[in-house]
Amino acid sequence: MPTCNEEAIIAHSLQILLAITDRSEGVEIIVSDASTDGTPDILSSFPVTVCHSTKGRSIQMNNGARMARGEIIYFLHADTLPPETFLEDIRSAAATGKKAGCFRMHFDDDHPLMALFGWCTRFPLMICRGGDQSLFIDKALFHGIGGFDEKLLIMEDYDIISRIERHELFHILDTEVTTSARKYHQNGIIPLQINFGTLHLMYALGFDQEAIIGYYRKNIV
Repeated sequence: MPTCNEEAIIAHSLQILLAITDRSEGVEIIVSDASTDGTPDILSSFPVTVCHSTKGRSIQMNNGARMARGEIIYFLHADTLPPETFLEDIRSAAATGKKAGCFRMHFDDDHPLMALFGWCTRFPLMICRGGDQSLFIDKALFHGIGGFDEKLLIMEDYDIISRIERHELFHILDTEVTTSARKYHQNGIIPLQINFGTLHLMYALGFDQEAIIGYYRKNIV
């Protein structure tokens, strides 16, 4: 779990995650933290492994993955909650030969447009993918493709999925994660979705990271 200045939400997220995994064996929770706020103090009160990292989601997730001892790695954003059955779902998928995949997603907001955006995550289209859907991947496959590209400060989730698909099928599991709609509340539902669509298009057209990041910082808070 990569974190950066998440003092407002991290305790709640970890409480739920620990409650789900409490009775399961072979689970380790690693938080890769790059915070400058009170997040590290909050993390110290939980039974999790904390990996202190420089900022950058790709860097943070790679650093956390290097500490993982299990054969399956699961990447989860701090503002996303997995389904209660996520361990069983991932283990069942792995048992049937699935090397990588994600969950469907819904938002913690019942607005019809938010429900529509979440519903679309069941489709195997890259424009319907996102890091908020979380990612499970066989550790050997993850390291074999080089992990996350640390040169990417944005769109790293789309990049790794595209590289996974050169080697293995990418699977969308039927159960759903619940992710925060806070960015939509801050930016407006339609404006943010338009900006996300623009970022997808820029990435698909081969714009460099500087241009994509510049657009993001100018248009999304």
